[in-house]
Amino acid sequence: MIALIRAELYRMATIRSSWLLIGLFGVLAASFGMWNAYVWALFAGIGTLGIAAFTVAQHHQHRTAALLYLARPKRYPVLFAQVLTTVLVSWVFAAVTGLPARLKDGNGAVYRHTLWVIPVMAVFGAATAAIVRRASWLMYGFAVWFILVEGIIGRLEQPLPITMYIDASRGDAWGLEVFAVWAFVLLGMAALTLRRDFSAD
Repeated sequence: MIALIRAELYRMATIRSSWLLIGLFGVLAASFGMWNAYVWALFAGIGTLGIAAFTVAQHHQHRTAALLYLARPKRYPVLFAQVLTTVLVSWVFAAVTGLPARLKDGNGAVYRHTLWVIPVMAVFGAATAAIVRRASWLMYGFAVWFILVEGIIGRLEQPLPITMYIDASRGDAWGLEVFAVWAFVLLGMAALTLRRDFSAD
């Protein structure tokens, strides 16, 4: 498992698009953190979703998934290594980009609560990317889902994933629990669909 995580970290460090993505989301999140801690929490979540999507889905996008699974025939350890890598990188990303929000927010409650929920968002994003296998589809789908389903239809009041993430970043323990259920249900679905053929993707 350690070797797999090390390999994923090395791949992230050597792919230019990964650094550009992390840098772009980092600048946006830190900039909004200077303005409002709650907006930083939202952008930290979006950045985490993006990091997770690109970390997991890039193997399919770049057609390296076949080579990866030939080298590592056991797919479950590969999936969990990708999830753990995403959790680690996303947590560091949130901790660093949230420093302006932490300094602006007197007691730092939003910063602390967001650091608790970011690993759950990383699991959610990585699991979704393992199912969808296309980072662009995932990000476009997320935008449509958040605006139409959770924003307009649900009015950010229903126990839906992003709404629960927002509630959890405000310190709502129930929101964190419900969001964790969403994340681990999707992780289970990703594990169940892991062995499907990917040659036609």
